[in-house]
Amino acid sequence: MKSVLIIEDDINIAELERDYLKLNGYKADIVQDGAEGMQKAILGIYDIVVVDLMLPNKSGYDIIKEIRKKQEIPVIVVSAKSEDIDKIRGLDYGADDYLTKPFSPAELVARVNSHIRRYERLKGNSLQNEVIPHKGMEINTAAHKVFISGREVQMTTKEYEFLVFLASNPNIVFTKEQLFDSIWGSDYYGDTATVPVHIQKIRKKIEKDPANPEFIETLWGAGYRFNA
Repeated sequence: MKSVLIIEDDINIAELERDYLKLNGYKADIVQDGAEGMQKAILGIYDIVVVDLMLPNKSGYDIIKEIRKKQEIPVIVVSAKSEDIDKIRGLDYGADDYLTKPFSPAELVARVNSHIRRYERLKGNSLQNEVIPHKGMEINTAAHKVFISGREVQMTTKEYEFLVFLASNPNIVFTKEQLFDSIWGSDYYGDTATVPVHIQKIRKKIEKDPANPEFIETLWGAGYRFNA
């Protein structure tokens, strides 16, 4: 049984999330305090974390950063903060997804299902012991690591998925919609606006000059292409 950690100070919302997840076959624990939630999140016993941003004693942003220092499990933000800057900041800190309150509990379950499936598939693919080299970049799918000129670059699960997908399909132009479907799945309900956000984050990590990218090119009106 897959386990979910819910870090949410509103007990009504937390219990609603827990009940829907349990109905769909998950084990779910609730923590209402940010500091306690962070300690539990880094134990390595959960398959996914669902976290609010505004929490007592420790913010959701801090929790996400700490999780990313330890592991690559999926992290979904559930927050009343609906501004784009909050979404971008959450993703920039390492979250894989962002769900704005109020939300449908069924949608949360669908997103949890999708992220866990993709994370497991990514772990399975990493066992193939493949190295993808590109002009000073090396993607080691066995180790789930990315190196630029020999220096390891830290990436979130979704950033890594994006990069592996594009690098595995060089010189092919993909629209935002195609990338979204390829990374999240065609049955996943979400906003394709997250695609350029992830592309921007990846460029900051792998490009010498993110404003003039060598690896991931933007073809205005068409989409994105990995330049090989």
